[in-house]
Order: sequence, then C-alpha cells, then structure tokens
Amino acid sequence: MGEFDLIARYFTRPSPKAALGVGDDCALLQPAPGTQLAISSDMLVEGRHFFPDVDPFTLGHKALAVNLSDLAACGAKPLAFTLALSLPRVDEDWLASFSRGLLELADAHGCELVGGDTTQGPLNICITVFGEVPVVAGRSQALLRSGARAGDDIYVSGTLGDARLALEALRGRIALPPALLSDARNRLEQPTPRVALGQALRGVASAAIDVSDGLLGDLGHVLRLSKVGASVEAPLVAGLMAVTRHPEWSSELLLSDTLQEYVLAGGDDYELAFTAPPSAREAVAEAARQSGTPVTRIGAIEAQPGLRVRGADGQLLTRRYASFDHFG
Repeated sequence: MGEFDLIARYFTRPSPKAALGVGDDCALLQPAPGTQLAISSDMLVEGRHFFPDVDPFTLGHKALAVNLSDLAACGAKPLAFTLALSLPRVDEDWLASFSRGLLELADAHGCELVGGDTTQGPLNICITVFGEVPVVAGRSQALLRSGARAGDDIYVSGTLGDARLALEALRGRIALPPALLSDARNRLEQPTPRVALGQALRGVASAAIDVSDGLLGDLGHVLRLSKVGASVEAPLVAGLMAVTRHPEWSSELLLSDTLQEYVLAGGDDYELAFTAPPSAREAVAEAARQSGTPVTRIGAIEAQPGLRVRGADGQLLTRRYASFDHFG
C-alpha cells in the first residue's frame, strides 16, 4: 500500500467545518465570526511516550486526547486537527485500530481531521489541533496561565496519580492486582480531555493549565506567568488517586509518601488545574455540574512567591517533588 492509498483508506473523511479538508496542499479553516483560533501541537514518540506493545486503539485515542486537553485548558471548542505520522512499515491491522481510536474521540468532540503527512521512519505521532474561543466586546474569553491573583482558590479536576501508578507497574517496579492495573492503565492510555469543563469555566476561572507533567510542576507555570505564589494542602489532594477506591486496593501496595508523590507530581493525568476567586465558588460548582466533571479545591494563590505544600498540621512539607521534564 502506498502513502496516498494509506491516507485515503484510513484518514480521509468529510470535513464540513473546514472550507477545504484533506487532499490539497493546505487545509482551509474559517473560524466562526467573533472567535479566535486556539492552536496547539503535541508529539508522541515510541519508547518515550508509549510502550512499543501499546494497543493501537488506545494510542490513537491518547494522541488526540493530549491535544484536546490543551484546548480544554484554554476554554476552546475543538474545531479540527492535522496528523503527521511516521511509520516503520505499513501494518493494516495496526492502522485500522489506531485510526478507529483516533477518529472515535475526534467524532465525540466534533473535531475534524483536515490534513497532515505520512512518512516512513520510527513510530512518531504529531498532532496539531485547532479550536475556537469567543471574543466578547473585543476581549478574548480564552483561559490563560497568567490570570491568577492572590486570594484565588486553586482547583483540580478529576483524579491524579493513577497514570503514574500504571507506568511504574508496567515498568515492573510495583506489583498490582490485574483488575487494579487495568483501571490504572486505562487512565494512562485513555485519558479524558476535560473539554466541556474548560468551556464552562470561561468567565469563571482566572487561570488554567492542563496537568500533563505533574500537578506541582504545571501549577508552577501558572505561578510564574501570573507573578504570584501558592499553598497546596496535601490532605486535600491525598484522596485524588482513583484506584485507592478500588476494591482490590490495599495501603500495603504503595507507601504513603510514594502515593503522595504520584498525586502531586506523577504526570500524564490530563486533568485541569485552575484558579478562581472565592466569590466564584458557586459558579465553579455549577461548571463542574454542567460538564459532569468533579473538581476539588486544593489550595490558594498567595502574594508571596513560591509554591508551598502543607501537611495536615499546617506545617510546610520539606520534600521536593520533581515533575516530568524531557531534558531534565
């Protein structure tokens, strides 16, 4: 099968949102009146971001999910995406499963595949996603990292730490019961982009970021751009690992310090961390209800620079948590 046959069979579909989709040198997008384009790119590399034996269906899902998570953090509505795919060889079963996982998630969010590229080489997936953000009275409604203010509450959506737990188990560093590993692995390989929550937080949240490299590290980006500090309450975060509520979970599986590390700095969660003033607590709760997404208040923004983690007694924890860094 040649390159263009491959594209035609697995990745060419109608794209009514685009003025021009797959098949030409460029796709043409026409944003709705009164909107801005939100654009983000992410790359997944075999051996770095996923195991060589990963289910191609879940890989297709995750490849798009991590990009949709960026749109969610911006409060953007998904519009379209491009796919650049490097393949060591043509494997039709793999391509059928990968494209199904990719396009099922795309359909769920109304995000159309409008172009890209294929080449032969090591397995590498790069997606660029486009979304729309309203502009009201000349002002963008995009959620940014730079809007947090002293006194704001800090929230996180969903659950944290399960993906890191699965990663360590798949690396053979932790032994988990099969059913528990399956649930944790699902969080690693099929994350849920919080697109509806991001849109519901427009005009409510003061700042937002998606949690991809670890809660504390990603929250640090918000603090730096907003020129503020923060305190995170460790007891409020401690229960956010979903598998700790699994019937096969036992406290003997993981030391409490390690569990805390995975929740605070695990990475691959693709949840939203965001800030909002205390006066917006009802509005935050309504955004959570409207989007069907649980959120947890975990701390507060402070004027004093730096990120502090406090224990149950209110004392500062001295342990440092390092989030993921590709070149760290």
